[in-house]
This record gives sequence, C-alpha cells and structure tokens, in this order.
Amino acid sequence: MKPYKDRSGKSGVLAYEAHDEAIDVKFKSGVTYRYTHTSAGWQEVETMKLLAQQGRGLASYINAHVVDRYADKW
Repeated sequence: MKPYKDRSGKSGVLAYEAHDEAIDVKFKSGVTYRYTHTSAGWQEVETMKLLAQQGRGLASYINAHVVDRYADKW
C-alpha cells in the first residue's frame, strides 16, 4: 500500500492501494476497506483514487459519499 500524504494533517486515512476497478483504503484504526466500482460506483471510486493521489480530502469524501458502500473490510 502507498502511504496517504494527508496534506491537512487531520485525516483518518493511513494508506491506500488503487486497482483497476477498486481502491483499498487503510485507516489509522487499522481497518482496511475495499471500495469497488460495483459496491460504491464507478465515479465514486475513480474520484477516491484521484483524492488519494493528491493526498487531500479522501476521508471527507468517503464519509460524505460512500461511507458504508464497501465490498469488503479486514
């Protein structure tokens, strides 16, 4: 997984891993969530990938748009 840059310094996101049709997001709590095109929507997942690369706004976006639409968690 790639470390999340957390440019605001306030994010709960620790790391992420982008896949063709999904993104895995690891939170500071230690839990990782997988959001897929099927579970969360194509546009939402692609937006999450962009925010993850930018290092800003990912946790806020997840909380506002896809909070419980994950495909898996571990």
